[in-house]
Amino acid sequence: MTTERTASDILTDTYNRKISNVRIALTSACDLRCIYCHREGEGDNGCTRDEHTSQMTKEEISELINVFVELGVRTIKLTGGEPLLRPDLLDIIRSIPPNIESSLTTNGTHLAELAPQLKAAGLSRVNVSLDSMNRETYKKITGKDRLKNVLDGIDAALAAGLTPVKLNMVVLKGMNDHEIDDFLAYVRARGKNLILQIIELMDINGWTDDMDPVTHGNAEQVANLEKEFAKHSSQVTTRHMHHRRKYLVDGALVEVVRPMHNPEFCANCNRLRVTSDGLLKPCLLKTGNEVSIRGLHGDELKAAIGAAVKKRSPYFTA
Repeated sequence: MTTERTASDILTDTYNRKISNVRIALTSACDLRCIYCHREGEGDNGCTRDEHTSQMTKEEISELINVFVELGVRTIKLTGGEPLLRPDLLDIIRSIPPNIESSLTTNGTHLAELAPQLKAAGLSRVNVSLDSMNRETYKKITGKDRLKNVLDGIDAALAAGLTPVKLNMVVLKGMNDHEIDDFLAYVRARGKNLILQIIELMDINGWTDDMDPVTHGNAEQVANLEKEFAKHSSQVTTRHMHHRRKYLVDGALVEVVRPMHNPEFCANCNRLRVTSDGLLKPCLLKTGNEVSIRGLHGDELKAAIGAAVKKRSPYFTA
């Protein structure tokens, strides 16, 4: 049996960063085509868009979750692609022990009809990707006319108690950066169960090569937004994960995610990713150092997790 000390060692990298959060991609398939998508770093810095041939089975995912929990992980996030496209999603959620915080990141297009079932299965909360509340802008960013579905999904998630619901807004220069106040008003009107996450564009690894160059390089813009939030905030809290800061701005909760060229973000990373085809990914921004877990069980699976954790190193350093 794995002792507490051994489990802690397995989850602690050589920079003394302990994994407490695991992000598991359930599928690489998605019904949107967002122009900035990093696809969880799958494949050759891209996504196979194949939801069947190589994705992990629900049994593999359930065993993996339970091994992570045995080692001491207390937060599991399910992602994709779009995880709501997976037909056995509710079974996977039910396999997560009830004392574990379970969340899911979704584009929200199917959330309205599934929110009550997700809550009943044991899911704690959701993150919803929403980069514009303008129909035409939303179509330009995602490739689909699904804004109303997403807004209905957010309301359904709030009603079902999948809270706090977090809105993931990637700031895109010249496309949606003028909508910040609209998003703040939207969040403010729905109370503290809705949080706006302002996310810096990850302009790296070729993920944004197909985007209009004018939308690139928004690091300074997001940094300035955070300064404004800090200036007008009545309350500031710092999360353990990445030392991300949350601001209460005139009744609206706003969290800022600034990963690019940010040594503080990397120095406080406590996350390990798992790709939909069964690779442990030590860092989203690095490729070639993944560890396969396909066909592994028990102590072999724990050893693979330990090997992946020991490969972790900060991408951005001081």
